Amino acid sequence: MRGCRLLPLIAIAWNLAAADLAIVNARIWTADPARPWVEAMRIEGNRIAAVGTTAEIRSRTPPGTRLLDAQGRLVTPGLNDAHIHFLSGSLGLENIDLTGVCTLEGMQGKVAEYAKAHPEKEWITGRGWEYFCIPGQRLPRKEDLDAVVKDRPVYLIAYDGHTGWANSKALERADINRATRFSGFGEIVKDAKTGEPTGSLKENAQSLVRRKVPQPGRAEKLEAIRRGLKLAASLGLTSIQNASGDEEEVSLYRELLARGELTVRTSIAISVSPGAPLERAAQVAALKAKYAGPMLAVRSVKLMIDGVIESYTAAMLAPYADRRDAVGEPAWSQPEFQAMVNALDARGIQIYTHAIGDRGVRLTLDAYRNAARRNKTQGRHRIEHIETVSPDDLPRFAREGVIASMQPIHADPSGVAVWSEAVGEARLPLAFAWRAVEQAGGRLIFSSDWPASISVSPIRGVHNAVNRRTIDGKPEGGWIPAQRVSLETALRAYTSSAAYASFEEAVKGQIKPGMLADAVVWSQDLFKTDPMRLHQTRPVWTLFDGRIIYTSE
Repeated sequence: MRGCRLLPLIAIAWNLAAADLAIVNARIWTADPARPWVEAMRIEGNRIAAVGTTAEIRSRTPPGTRLLDAQGRLVTPGLNDAHIHFLSGSLGLENIDLTGVCTLEGMQGKVAEYAKAHPEKEWITGRGWEYFCIPGQRLPRKEDLDAVVKDRPVYLIAYDGHTGWANSKALERADINRATRFSGFGEIVKDAKTGEPTGSLKENAQSLVRRKVPQPGRAEKLEAIRRGLKLAASLGLTSIQNASGDEEEVSLYRELLARGELTVRTSIAISVSPGAPLERAAQVAALKAKYAGPMLAVRSVKLMIDGVIESYTAAMLAPYADRRDAVGEPAWSQPEFQAMVNALDARGIQIYTHAIGDRGVRLTLDAYRNAARRNKTQGRHRIEHIETVSPDDLPRFAREGVIASMQPIHADPSGVAVWSEAVGEARLPLAFAWRAVEQAGGRLIFSSDWPASISVSPIRGVHNAVNRRTIDGKPEGGWIPAQRVSLETALRAYTSSAAYASFEEAVKGQIKPGMLADAVVWSQDLFKTDPMRLHQTRPVWTLFDGRIIYTSE
């Protein structure tokens, strides 16, 4: 092979980005049903030119190509997080992170430590607290934070983003007191005896405090996204589907793309809230026409029909098991929601709808079906989360062509106690019903929902999907093990199926000729390792657009 150099993987360097590449001596899972396994692949520019055996690829590799020896490691397509909030997650990397801190004392310590280290901060902000970690399974209170920081406002968002926790100073800055009323989707939680605000705010009531928090400038947002891009590369993420956004956020990614700094293929869903005029559909359609490339696209709109189980704001068909007075109310009226879905669908705009409760799921399925019949369309619309679902609605995903967009990390058994008690035993068999959706013929896609999750790692998501057990192996046998999926199903949900969800199955999500050259070399073979060790797998090398953007060695 005159003119070619065979390099061990550990010799890969950043300056190889411009050269054509070939990977040999690998176990490549292609996600292509016609040819699921190959040993080698050749890349020309940013496209996969050929796949085959090592001997075939070496014999057909032109002079000047870099030959990279994978040393038998597993290679997969680059991973695609199909529901993420990348800007807010990236901004949060510099704030308090309460992920995994599961005692009140530990949370208070984190807050006190951060406040001491950042005396210049006007507001102390962070996120990541989990409902089941608050003593007595109550919502957190302002006094819990006042005990460690009294002189500055503190505001901490729950891991799922649906509940906020404020200290007294933050409530004071927001003019929230016993006389304050909130009439939108959400609640200012008040003490049943005194009527005073407790410091917890549900859903959109959070806006009363959040609008007082100083907002980062454009330069700060760009720098945060750069930090997020480095994290994404280290996790094997080469594509994201941003499940929220606006024109200003799109412009941030456009600027990074123009600078050659964007290292994830980014599809953005524009957020549309209840009360938005139907003309918003035309505005999004204009953005869709403007941004339609393989690096940055606007194809979708994000709606929210309900909230979350833990705060009783998810819309349920029957009352919550531990609060018989609560069923959760939809965020939209049915006529308003249907009108917006009709307007978006008619313009060919894909819809993501957040629906966690079984009633929310049904309302969304009904609206999609009605729009399809009215407009004679099939828009690959999606339902996000689907934490509970009626068995009667499972066949509808396949029958009506609705994509089930779900987050395995939300079903981590370490944090489902409060969730399970609220849902009740009768609904538990279809909790996070990945396998049931798949068996009914529905198309699954997986994601993290970062930063509204305990981990952004797609491999941690794969671990949960396959095992439904915590990383330490408990509980024995797994949480509702009937809803596990196979490793191959989980990987497809992060690769080829995720590409289908963004209308890009013809250009990415598989390793085969003509596809964009996004791939990951892994530290261990996911197909051969003990399933309980899946979460220990790390990228050794991440390839994006034919360029090496991360190496761990």
